[in-house]
Amino acid sequence: MASPAADDYLKTVFAHTEWQDAAITPSQLAAKLGIAPSSVTEMVKKLAAAGLVSHVPYGAVRLTDAGEARALQMVRRHRLIETWLVQEFDYAWDEVHDEAEVLEHTISERLLEGIDARLGHPRFDPHGDAIPDAAGTVVRDPFVLLASAEIGHTGRVLRVSDVDPQLLREIEASGLGVGHTVVVTADGIEVDGSPVALPDGAAEAIWLTA
Repeated sequence: MASPAADDYLKTVFAHTEWQDAAITPSQLAAKLGIAPSSVTEMVKKLAAAGLVSHVPYGAVRLTDAGEARALQMVRRHRLIETWLVQEFDYAWDEVHDEAEVLEHTISERLLEGIDARLGHPRFDPHGDAIPDAAGTVVRDPFVLLASAEIGHTGRVLRVSDVDPQLLREIEASGLGVGHTVVVTADGIEVDGSPVALPDGAAEAIWLTA
């Protein structure tokens, strides 16, 4: 079962559990994709019949091994394209998601591998998300959500969620980015001994090394 719609479902299910453990529900899937719950129900049934997801009525949706392999192919495409747009075309990190959503379904495998080689086989995209290799292997460091980090924790910024472009712009304006080492304090965070004022919602969108 190969279609852009099916690929978007699989990628969304994968992304939901990439940085936390709770499986995605049909209602959450509908909200993330911006479509009616009834449409999600029909597509999930088709994906389950194709052996790409496992699902029981009103229960969580989980990828099968085949579904995860397909999702990782799409994640690889999306993140390589985002990296390519930033490095080769000077896109800002808050501008690349929507472009990649379109291009990931259209470019050839040959062009994708050419982009990978051109970029020097990057391991992470501009937001810090790990780029699966051609075999679907993903390597990332142990992590903790900033909002869950204890006072005194020191960690490097691994990833900043790209769900909200405005929040990305505000985090960038604060001076914080992927790769910065931060210390969690009672008042927020410090970088190089100086406090950094983060925008509302940032602590729920930033992951640090554990």
